[in-house]
Amino acid sequence: MKREIMKRIVLLTFIGSLALVLTAWGAPREKQANRAAKSKSASSAHVVSAKSGGNAAKARTSPSARSRGNTHSVTRASTAGRGRMEATRNRSTRTADRSAARKTSARSRTTANRENALARANTQRTNRPEAARNRSERKADRASAASASARNGTTANRERAFAGANSVRSNRAEAARIDRARGAQANVGRSAARNLALNQKRNLTFARNVALNRDRNVRIVNHWRNDRFRGANYVAFYNYNRVWHDRSWWVANYPNIVFVLGGWWYWNTGYWYPAWGYNPYGWYSYDGPIYTGYADRTPDRVIENVQLALQQQGYYAGSIDGLLGPQTRGALAAFQSDYGLAITSAVDRPTLQTLGLT
Repeated sequence: MKREIMKRIVLLTFIGSLALVLTAWGAPREKQANRAAKSKSASSAHVVSAKSGGNAAKARTSPSARSRGNTHSVTRASTAGRGRMEATRNRSTRTADRSAARKTSARSRTTANRENALARANTQRTNRPEAARNRSERKADRASAASASARNGTTANRERAFAGANSVRSNRAEAARIDRARGAQANVGRSAARNLALNQKRNLTFARNVALNRDRNVRIVNHWRNDRFRGANYVAFYNYNRVWHDRSWWVANYPNIVFVLGGWWYWNTGYWYPAWGYNPYGWYSYDGPIYTGYADRTPDRVIENVQLALQQQGYYAGSIDGLLGPQTRGALAAFQSDYGLAITSAVDRPTLQTLGLT
């Protein structure tokens, strides 16, 4: 389409230029003919004037001079005509160029406007589905977030409910354990004298599990005054003496004093010792040192651990009660004998280390 329009513009421009050339080419000839006619009339006038007694000099002018004057006039006229024709052709060309440029600019603007309109229409058609899709995605995201929040809220409520129930159960279990511990402590106090009488009447030999373990008759040791207990590991047993003091003296000299195993005990350099005289009515089923290593480990807890370890190794078959009675002491004596330790029949440092409880 554009190519056809350009062909038409070029053809029209060519036709217009040809018309202008023909017009310009014919105009000088006409003017030259007019000038020739005027020249003849003037010459005849001059001749007539000379014949009638006019200017004799003009009458004497030669024909060659007149011919040269006419030739110069024709040349000037022809040059002026060509200049005017060239100027007219240039103006026509410029006018045609401006017209073609205006038409081309108008077509370009029309094409650009049409393309912009099409681009806007395409953008709108593209944006509308995209906007709808974005709205759908936002709605889906909001619905998913709401669902997740609801699930999280339900899970959090369920976890809080479980935590509350577990806390209640834990508190109940702790309260029951405390009650049992208090009852056991009260029972220890009530049965102290009875247990002491029974322990004194028992034969201080191996309990049944000790006899079955190695079939040995290892006597329970009740004193530690021989040379075997002079070493650093047994100095607490070798130097042990019953020293009686009142409550105020014990409190002033030993800050760590506890009531366990039916009596009052004080802690000194890794061992718990009976605090004789702290309570005049206190009693001790075992009245010697008990090694724990640390003041925060009470004698009854350490004895429970020792009973459990001896039970696992086949030396002890009694109950885990935290009391260092004859059955527990017999199991200790058998264990110490089997492992080449000094037989103290008590919880000393080498025995606790050999059991792996330090």
